[in-house]
Amino acid sequence: MAQAKQDMGSGSVKKLMLQLMIPAVVAQVVNLLYNIVDRIYIGHIEGIGAAALTGVGLFTPILMLLNAFAMLVGAGGAPRTAIALGQGDRQQAEKIISNSFTVLMLFAVVLTIGFYAGAPALLRLFGASDATLPYALSYSRLYILGSVFVLLVLGMNPFITTQGFAKTSMLTTVIGAVINIILDPILIFGFGLGVQGAAIATVIGQLIGAAAALWFNRVKNPVIHVRLKGYRFLWQDVADIYRVGLPTIVMQAIGSVMTFAVNGILLGVSSTAVAFFGIYYKLQNFLMMPVNGLGQAAIPVVGFNYGSGQSDRVQQAWKVLLPTGVVFALCGTAVFMLFPAQLLGLFSASDEMLAFGVPALRIISVTFLFAVITILCGYFASGLGNGVVNMIGAALRQLVVLVPCLWLLIRTMGIEKAWFAFWVSEVVACAYSLWATKKELRNKGK
Repeated sequence: MAQAKQDMGSGSVKKLMLQLMIPAVVAQVVNLLYNIVDRIYIGHIEGIGAAALTGVGLFTPILMLLNAFAMLVGAGGAPRTAIALGQGDRQQAEKIISNSFTVLMLFAVVLTIGFYAGAPALLRLFGASDATLPYALSYSRLYILGSVFVLLVLGMNPFITTQGFAKTSMLTTVIGAVINIILDPILIFGFGLGVQGAAIATVIGQLIGAAAALWFNRVKNPVIHVRLKGYRFLWQDVADIYRVGLPTIVMQAIGSVMTFAVNGILLGVSSTAVAFFGIYYKLQNFLMMPVNGLGQAAIPVVGFNYGSGQSDRVQQAWKVLLPTGVVFALCGTAVFMLFPAQLLGLFSASDEMLAFGVPALRIISVTFLFAVITILCGYFASGLGNGVVNMIGAALRQLVVLVPCLWLLIRTMGIEKAWFAFWVSEVVACAYSLWATKKELRNKGK
């Protein structure tokens, strides 16, 4: 399982970030494929496919919350670990990773009990009907019982990447997803377990991925280990983890609130607009995969070299990060500009959707450059130990500026021009993120 360690403190920064980025993107793509395949199998369950698919979809907000708590620990602890390793303080790095593991286990206990008991009420709140609740409940309660494995995979993998083992981190994710894809048809159709089979397949896949991640961090890792013997829980380490990682949960909440608010605004105008926005969001998420992979690659490089006092390598990472992101953004803009009808056609868009969505996609695609800069600035600042820049940038581009601008433009200029709200929100967020990150770089990158 263990690969050769990638040295964060020497060699070409550009090559290092590429080596870290590719496994992160592969893991995201495999996870996306697993989610698509999982839903396809559920949708083909004879007689109940549509209701089962709807019911399982209603579990998404709970799943997002589980992911957010795992990401809080990973996004908060991994940069602190990278900084400690850069300072040559392996003892402190092991304290951070051990405290992070403890926090994940505490989250697992609390969230499992809370969500298992509260699942019926929560699913009703999210829109479950008498027809869909049984499927939603069957899937969600089995998934929740195995949520400890989800937390371990998502929470511990960033520590593997931080230490220079990006391929190992990728494998722990890919193994779980592939096993899930294999088990889905066997359990759903072969054993006739329906949605419960889908949940069991997911839990088994996550269990194996979690076992691989924990085994590496506890036993195989040649750099640092999760140490349980002689371990002391340190509140200061936990506070440092929260300080960097808490914005991650806030950002998850921002995305959910933004989707809810935008759908509410658009629903009063056109159901087609709501459907288009959902499609656009899926397309944008696909576009952002390499961007997020690049950002995830930057965090350990920036954190380690900041901790080791190699400001020149921190500066090099900054000079590699943004130009590479700009290339991704411009490629995305070109695709959206040239092939909007084909992109919408992937989702069986109607003539009405095409007439509405083609110009809207072209308007929004102009903002990809600003969005990518905002996102990458947030990752870079997180690598320096500041997660607030990421949070504020996300709030500006997704909620604080976008929602009121969209509401105002719809009422003053109509739905066709309302998409220019993205121009306003992305430019404002980009300006803030560049200013805040450069300030952070001046303060810490010297």
